[in-house]
Amino acid sequence: MKRALRHLFALPGSVARAFPADAFRRVEQAIRESEKLHGGEIRFAVEAALHPAQVWRGVTARSRAIALFAELGVWDTERNNGVLLYLLLADREVEIVADRGFNGKVDADEWERVCRGMESALRDGRHADAVIDGVRALTPLIARDFAPDPGGRNELPDAPARVG
Repeated sequence: MKRALRHLFALPGSVARAFPADAFRRVEQAIRESEKLHGGEIRFAVEAALHPAQVWRGVTARSRAIALFAELGVWDTERNNGVLLYLLLADREVEIVADRGFNGKVDADEWERVCRGMESALRDGRHADAVIDGVRALTPLIARDFAPDPGGRNELPDAPARVG
């Protein structure tokens, strides 16, 4: 019931309050800088709350992140090296969905540590810092197996996606 109320009463503009324009610019810059150090593609998406019908059906932050991974085309990279960093504000939950190119290379505990580290900063209300720290924590995980692309090609937008 608490979860349903959090989502139902999520205030319009909560994404804008958590991430003013300058914060989104800082996140975009962090992604751009990270991608200079590896050949992966990072996409950050934030959503204020789920629709009441989604909450009623039991949609979790994880299942929503998986759906957005497809909707945002994160899976559609040449080297299968896309990583979605998803934040659901109403639940203060972070999820990472990585493409199949990471299978057997980065284990679930490593992704989980990035998420939990971000959630700690989110509880303190440091939204942009949490995401930037998360991007920085992803950098070495991606760089281990995906060297920088010499052509510097960028397959996914670096700008954060507001969804929902």
